[in-house]
Amino acid sequence: MNSALLVILFFLVLCIWLGLQARKGKDMSLEQWAVGGRGFGGVLVFFLIAGEMFTTYTFLGASGGAYRSGIPPALYAFNCFYFVIAYWLLPPIWKYAKANNVISQSDFYDKKYNSPALGVLVAIISVVSIIPYLIMQLKGLGIIVAETSYGTISPSMAIVVGVIAITIYVTASGMHGVAWTAIIKDIMILAVVVFMGIYFPLHYYGGMQPMFESINAAKEGFLIFPKEGLSISWFVSATIMTALAFYMFPHMLAGVFSAKSPKSLRWNAGIMPIYQVIIVFSLFIGFSAVLQVPNLQGADTDLALFKMAKMSFDPWFVGVIGASGAMAALIPSSLVLTAIATILSKNIYKVWKPNTSDDQLARLSRVLVPVIALVVLYFTFNGGNSIFTLYLMAYSFMAQLFPALFFSLWKKNPVTVQGAFAGMIVGILMVVYSTISGTTLATLFPSFPQVIKDLDVGLAVLLVNVAVTLSVSVITRKPGVKGEEKNEWTDLAN
Repeated sequence: MNSALLVILFFLVLCIWLGLQARKGKDMSLEQWAVGGRGFGGVLVFFLIAGEMFTTYTFLGASGGAYRSGIPPALYAFNCFYFVIAYWLLPPIWKYAKANNVISQSDFYDKKYNSPALGVLVAIISVVSIIPYLIMQLKGLGIIVAETSYGTISPSMAIVVGVIAITIYVTASGMHGVAWTAIIKDIMILAVVVFMGIYFPLHYYGGMQPMFESINAAKEGFLIFPKEGLSISWFVSATIMTALAFYMFPHMLAGVFSAKSPKSLRWNAGIMPIYQVIIVFSLFIGFSAVLQVPNLQGADTDLALFKMAKMSFDPWFVGVIGASGAMAALIPSSLVLTAIATILSKNIYKVWKPNTSDDQLARLSRVLVPVIALVVLYFTFNGGNSIFTLYLMAYSFMAQLFPALFFSLWKKNPVTVQGAFAGMIVGILMVVYSTISGTTLATLFPSFPQVIKDLDVGLAVLLVNVAVTLSVSVITRKPGVKGEEKNEWTDLAN
């Protein structure tokens, strides 16, 4: 057994131990299990939200995108729109959730619109979107562990062991286990990625400026936005779309609901852009590999970071990198498992069996964790291209939930239940069609200016969603009903 594998196994055992320790002194009611009893302060919420942001993408996607395509995907990874939206959107969401005992994303829509059916629709959309996301995290886990263990552990074995680990501590500790393990994971990622992002340019090029000068000389145009395709207009529209969808994911809202107060959420929105600088160092790793490990093709481009690590460091440190990457998959996956189990019990099963008590729902949620894990394992090994297609649509699917949530926070909600239903369904159908057919604004409007043709088609779909939502709401609103009077935007300073 090589030293890299020993290091990876040590941190895996540490994650399980921390996850199990997290339940001590807790009664593990549904609220405790699903959202940590709404008792997490700013630091724990920070690690939870960062735990979702810094996933296998930090290791594979960001560095691989910089290696493969240069500036456009590199800057796309650095998206500060997330935090502008978070500052204004999350506190009123938290306040409503606290006042109305909302513990899942679907709960929010159910109670805001007084419609369990809408909660079920949101639950279905969310589960369909989030399971492919979870599968891709696990596939990334397999790649990371296989690479950094020098082939000692196969990707399939790594995935199975990882799923067993998170199933154990999620079943036992729920959100508390996720939060505790997120702390060590983020500390490791911070140390490893920042170190490599500085070391590689200095070691192989003599500094950042010489590195970029060398890349520019060898690959002209690689470090600027192209005039067509992945242009600046694509970048702006795509980052806005991603930011609107980001907090619609059920596991992200579960992290929001776990906060102790709106103040901790605003604090996180303010500090997180600084922390996201970690992504910049991941991009430096990808750029440093462009000339040092040239000619990687296809999926191998996502291995640029590990190719550089294995040719630069001793096996034990490669193991530390592998452990960091593995935790970058495990912690978001455990948060997703918690959210899915909560949604299926609270927003699907309870609609079917309305007399189910919270204690019964808490037990059911924990029972569902290994069941969901087995289903995810099956599709991880047998999903094929259909899972990848769903993964591509995941963010666009979740963006379709934004209009109904956003308007529900207004002093007078202009959206009816029927309008929310119609907007979501029309938006989802358009996303499916555009993804499968490859439709873009350029194919729809070939004579339009390039700046319009390069816009993310998801933005156009979202605008159609808004138009349908408001139009149907006008038609279906009962005479004399002007919308909900409660204003969730007030008292943000409290």
